[in-house]
Amino acid sequence: MSDLGGDFEHGRARFVELLRRLAYERREVTLASGRKSSFYVDCKQAVLTAEGHFLVGWLINRVLAARAPDVVAVGGLTMGADPIASATSTLSFVGPRPLHAFYVRKEPKGHGTQKWIEGERSVPPGSAVAIVEDVVTTGGSTLQAIERARAHGLAVRLVVALVDREEGGREAVEREAPLVALCRRSELELA
Repeated sequence: MSDLGGDFEHGRARFVELLRRLAYERREVTLASGRKSSFYVDCKQAVLTAEGHFLVGWLINRVLAARAPDVVAVGGLTMGADPIASATSTLSFVGPRPLHAFYVRKEPKGHGTQKWIEGERSVPPGSAVAIVEDVVTTGGSTLQAIERARAHGLAVRLVVALVDREEGGREAVEREAPLVALCRRSELELA
């Protein structure tokens, strides 16, 4: 990502440091995929800080401007993607091109409209969008978000993840859409 400039790399380095300090833990966990792991990355611990929220929104806006300039909205599977989409949308408002946020439900709303996509009035079918994700392991959550977005008629141009666990998820996701990860597992383990 060095092609995005020195200030981008400086901001990314600061975000990686926040992830190391607040989100990365060495402990036994069971992941969403059901797999066991000896470490866990809880991105929300970094993203939900004021600085983390700003950095995520700023970094993703820079990535989208360079790699997917036709995107008009960002979203992903609730709950991991919610603060990422909101931060990106909020920071975009002070820039040259405001982006809307949308959330993809894990299950359709149980009453009323029974919809899968929240914020759909701002992102009508045919809209170019980016899917955002906190951590890509197998790619299952990301692929589910892509599938639901496409079922709504959205054109998925890019996926932006905060962390690639480097466990095969990148390859699975890239069969459906290009993926940019702000951080790799190996960068978190350097500490």
